[in-house]
Amino acid sequence: MGSANKTNTDRRARIEEMRRAEQSRERRNRVLTIAASVVVVAGLVVGGVVLVRSQDDKGSDTEATSDSSGKGKFVTGKDGVKTWEGKLSRNHVTKAVKYASEPPVGGDHNPVWMNCNGDVYTEPLKNTNAVHSMEHGAVWVTYNADAKKADIDALAAKVKKTPYTLMSPMDDQKEPIMLSAWGHQRTVTGASDPNVDTFLEKFVQGEQTPEPGAACTNGLSK
Repeated sequence: MGSANKTNTDRRARIEEMRRAEQSRERRNRVLTIAASVVVVAGLVVGGVVLVRSQDDKGSDTEATSDSSGKGKFVTGKDGVKTWEGKLSRNHVTKAVKYASEPPVGGDHNPVWMNCNGDVYTEPLKNTNAVHSMEHGAVWVTYNADAKKADIDALAAKVKKTPYTLMSPMDDQKEPIMLSAWGHQRTVTGASDPNVDTFLEKFVQGEQTPEPGAACTNGLSK
């Protein structure tokens, strides 16, 4: 019991530390945004000309591109967590990406991340934005139509209390409820499944994070 209490206390302390760091980044980003806006306005005219010429040269950018994650595969560990064996590319792209899994666990992604400071979305997200969130160390909770409403509500409440998480429906996934982090994924039976907390504890800003400490705010909010 004492060990469990210590783990919970350490986890709460880590979450509070992340929340304070995120708030500090928000304040810093607001200052930087104001300063950068002057430069942005000055560059819009030149940038607009370059963009038009670039689009003329490259053609349409709406066609989906395949991702190098298709060259790997999942390997399931004894703990039930699936780990992607193979390189997960991290290029910023504006096209849609054909990922090797649904939900994806990494790969090329949009330059803009989904807000993941305990954000709960009621509509499906673009994979390319959510993958960027996972690059920042977020855990993505997804569910399909087979998930029970009680589990969805309970998981939403948990996500809202946990920085570096986000939640959304995903109609095409095979299992009712899934948890995904960069390079890792597992299925859980419901909100009361102890593997939910175990996964969050290990992978929220975990060792797998390509960009630890990167922002989970000031991105897209749907």
